[in-house]
Amino acid sequence: MKQLLISSSLNAKNLLELSRSNGLPRRLYRGTFRVTKRPNPIDQHVGQRVRVRRLLLGLTQEKVGTALGLTFQQVQKYEKGTNRIGASRLQEISKILDVPPSYFFEGMPEALGLNSTGFADNVPRQYVREALNTTDGLQLNRAFVRIRDAKVRRRIIELVSQIAEADDRRASEPDRELTG
Repeated sequence: MKQLLISSSLNAKNLLELSRSNGLPRRLYRGTFRVTKRPNPIDQHVGQRVRVRRLLLGLTQEKVGTALGLTFQQVQKYEKGTNRIGASRLQEISKILDVPPSYFFEGMPEALGLNSTGFADNVPRQYVREALNTTDGLQLNRAFVRIRDAKVRRRIIELVSQIAEADDRRASEPDRELTG
């Protein structure tokens, strides 16, 4: 962590100005400023895609780490976006997870600097990404794709849609105890 020593001649106003000078958040700790870095949103997105793909394949962080010659903690840091994944490492990860490197950048919000339409077809919607980032969503997806009968899959979709609609209706109804 980068540290800047604070001399005793600096007052609170000067400290505030110093902390705002480059836009990085800083914390005062025992006479030093510690620069606290936030993960880059692109690194977070790429890491999230690594996590989703790993979970879809049923792999643990430990198995992926072993294949890469890393600890599971390093894989965990990649998935959180805390540590940036270099190009050669991303290539290795793409081979292990059986996807092209471009997979990790798909669906990136336009605000992160990449045009969401780009060359990608059928970019997944935000709610699909959010669902796949939950354990329940991944389990549901894994089980669903194993069902071979198209009619059964269609009936499951209808059932889940009906449950969701009923839940939406219940959520929008006023609380009867308060109004009655």
